[in-house]
Amino acid sequence: MIVLEIVIGGLLTGGIYALLAAGFSLQYGVARVMNVSHGEFIMLGAMSTYSLYVALGVNPLVSLAIVGPVLFPIGFLLNKLLFQRIRKLAGSGDVFEGWSMLVSFGLLFIIQNIALLSWSADQRGYSFLAFPISLAGLRIPANRLVALAVALAIGFSFFLFLMRTSLGKAVRAAAQEETGAQLIGINIRWMHCLCFGFGASLAGLAGVLISTMFTVSPFIGLPYTIIAIIVVVLGGLGNIIGSLVGGLILGLVSSIVLHIEPSLELVSLYVLFMLILLIRPRGIFGK
Repeated sequence: MIVLEIVIGGLLTGGIYALLAAGFSLQYGVARVMNVSHGEFIMLGAMSTYSLYVALGVNPLVSLAIVGPVLFPIGFLLNKLLFQRIRKLAGSGDVFEGWSMLVSFGLLFIIQNIALLSWSADQRGYSFLAFPISLAGLRIPANRLVALAVALAIGFSFFLFLMRTSLGKAVRAAAQEETGAQLIGINIRWMHCLCFGFGASLAGLAGVLISTMFTVSPFIGLPYTIIAIIVVVLGGLGNIIGSLVGGLILGLVSSIVLHIEPSLELVSLYVLFMLILLIRPRGIFGK
């Protein structure tokens, strides 16, 4: 029973981790932007869903169809107007990665302060499918099961998109070998913008699901960015498929530690992060 509880808890957490890390991996794997403001798009998705639900009564599942499409063009334009300009000025990929990380730090604080002006610093939450459901002898909140199902559905759809569509294959080609992708006719600048937009959209969708389970505030972004980085390093930095699997693995690790000593959950994730860097810096799947 305990093992089943750990596995189910790990899947519930890991599904969300996989979704938020996939967007981060997409932005770094293709656009080469170490976007430390990634969590702010998660926060925007969560806070917007809260406002839509409380003010207008919009079902959070309906908000998925609103938040994702709205954040996509925002991410697209940020890359086109900001990071593309920095890329031209940097002159080399290594310089660009350093500059883009510093710029994204600034973007983090800009988005966070806009959110503070809009929603204040208070913790906010709402009740959505808060009743328990019996599953294999365990009582699990319905909202968590729904969030897991939606996260897995989005993650699986994203996987099929990468593996089966022409655009998905172009994304993988750009991530694996940018010069080779250009030689076969892929517009790399356009691909950078698309992937940054997809990353922002996936982050927003993760934020929608997070808001159905936990209280949210303008300060939730950075912790989720750190989790996304750990997941991406675990799966393989820039390996988009690896980030999906890495999220599920990290969720299981988190669930195990929660059953042993809840106060050590974050500590265990940071220790795992350091061990991966020391033992296998290329991650499980490599890059």
